[in-house]
Amino acid sequence: MNAERTLGTAGREQVISLIGYLRAALFPGVYDDSPIDEARTGLHIGTKLREAASLASALIERALVNTCQRGDRAQLGCTGCAARAAAVTETLLAALPGIRELLDLDIRAAYEGDPAVRNREEILLSYPFIEAITIHRLAHVLYAQQVPIIPRIMSEYAHQRTGIDIHPGAQIGRSFFIDHGTGVVIGETTTIGDRVKLYQGVTLGARSFALDEHGNPVKGVKRHPDIEDDVVIYAGATILGGDTRIGAGSVIGGNVWLTHSVPPHSKVINDPQLSPVVKEGRI
Repeated sequence: MNAERTLGTAGREQVISLIGYLRAALFPGVYDDSPIDEARTGLHIGTKLREAASLASALIERALVNTCQRGDRAQLGCTGCAARAAAVTETLLAALPGIRELLDLDIRAAYEGDPAVRNREEILLSYPFIEAITIHRLAHVLYAQQVPIIPRIMSEYAHQRTGIDIHPGAQIGRSFFIDHGTGVVIGETTTIGDRVKLYQGVTLGARSFALDEHGNPVKGVKRHPDIEDDVVIYAGATILGGDTRIGAGSVIGGNVWLTHSVPPHSKVINDPQLSPVVKEGRI
């Protein structure tokens, strides 16, 4: 394989640059090195989108060629990966307005869910959650398009910067908020509904791994829990298993270890004298 077609460390840095271009287009003036003239906002966004499109297309093509079964043919003029990279890039850019709408709802959820917040700019510039969820919502588009490597680089970059580990495959609904955030882990096949709030140290993980006849983990199976709408999960809670569903409107208390489903409007608490207690019925 031609080394120039692989991503490598330089490619990782380019993925980080791509994140910067996309964030600058989503929130013009917020993440730029210098202020921008409000009258030139449209021009600024257009410039960032062009830079993002050019870089994304090149990176995606390299990632595709690196895993393509026709990799040897790619050096001889195969254009399949280039065409797919262009299509995926178009999909990513077309998704940006919807991502911006989702992020506006996430910011509002943070503002309404944390009495310490004074204004929107404080959330954008100082809350690790908004950086993590912005990168996740971008990475998830590429993951859904089956782009290799790049979504994971994006999610691990966010993890390193924020302490929040969200796999790009996780499906996260509207008005999501992680308060404080450090130590949160959200696995690949997790689904999260609307208006869900997590606190620090929450794990939405796998209970165990199915193994094939060679002892290797089976890929592509449901391993992580489903969290329905309007659920609150407090600090240190661990919820495991692909068949575990937390019903809408439930509250999961701090340090709870949960490996089974609970019905809507449940309250689960961690009593040191007992196993976790589920109080069913409307809270």
